[in-house]
Amino acid sequence: MTDVYVIGIGMTQFGKHPDRTAAGLGAEAVRGAIHDAEIDPRAIRTAYAGHVFQPMVTGQQVLGQVGLAGIPLANVENACSSGATAIRGSFLDILAGEADVSLAFGTEHLTGAFKGAFTPGEDDPEAAVGATMPAVYAMRARRYMEEFGLTREQLARISVKNKRNAALNPLAHFKKDITIDDVLMAKPIAEPFGLLDCSPVSDGAAAVLLASGDWVKRHGDPSRAVRLSASALRTGKVETAPGSMTFEELTRDTANDAYERAGVGPEDIDFAEVHDCFTIAEVLRIEGLGLWEQGTYPAAVERGEADIGGRLPVNPSGGLLGKGHPLAATGVAQVVELVKQLRGDAGSRQIEGAKVGIAHCRGGKTVGVEGAACTVQILTK
Repeated sequence: MTDVYVIGIGMTQFGKHPDRTAAGLGAEAVRGAIHDAEIDPRAIRTAYAGHVFQPMVTGQQVLGQVGLAGIPLANVENACSSGATAIRGSFLDILAGEADVSLAFGTEHLTGAFKGAFTPGEDDPEAAVGATMPAVYAMRARRYMEEFGLTREQLARISVKNKRNAALNPLAHFKKDITIDDVLMAKPIAEPFGLLDCSPVSDGAAAVLLASGDWVKRHGDPSRAVRLSASALRTGKVETAPGSMTFEELTRDTANDAYERAGVGPEDIDFAEVHDCFTIAEVLRIEGLGLWEQGTYPAAVERGEADIGGRLPVNPSGGLLGKGHPLAATGVAQVVELVKQLRGDAGSRQIEGAKVGIAHCRGGKTVGVEGAACTVQILTK
């Protein structure tokens, strides 16, 4: 079985782009990945396009703008995991021998796409009685506070950390350091959350080019290729009884699939990009991945262990809280950050000696199911 490598990465500025389209943003990211890989675009044999709130066949619109035509292309919608699921499609194509080079990208133009808080779906009975995503995660935060003594200040530190990292990322939505007081005094959203505990509405796109190990040996630059050692995907189990609000079995199970395939364990991970759509989400995902024991991560953040330069940096890109969250682009952007770190190209946010990185992306909710989709990617240098 061949190894799979990331040979090219591209990403737009995340933020508000009122005069752009999802297709235009996607085309910019794809061109960036092709330029980074220094390949003839005709080498690309298959493609996967992640998007959630965009028009039909947005992927074809993107490829049309970059002059790619005639190749197999699938549009992927899997909530916030759409882009990460697109990567998995390219990963599997290469493993199956369907392609030597495959393109995966995610693009989203969210500004103006919806108003108010994001909900699971208009016909979801829980959403009908107020279960917006901020409300759901706020309840999880309150429960974690009751079970493990999490303080409001500890929760705020996660936003402070991630926005500090984002200020070092030229493509991030936010570029300004904040304080704990800024978080505590921000506009209330859903107790205990204020505005700075929540990821923003962002526009943006990201793309990666994957290639087989044989192709890299024949045509690529092995010194810049980063191995995608595992790409795991799971959906949540049907809930026959109330599940835990403070531990994510779906994250644990998806991570275990990825660890087994990559031949590593949590103890081998040097840094992580995780789906911090809300401050509490970073806690739940890090502990679900097995990187810290349940109930211990908030205190570790307080001690600086998750900072760049700490024991295990978390969200050096700024995460969703700082870098932004253009839904389908998020999972791809996480892999872009892992590649930059493992190449040593992350500039002032570079993690010294990083060799193994993990990206976690979880999206969507539907009544009676633990979670809609969860992806975990492990990259190694």
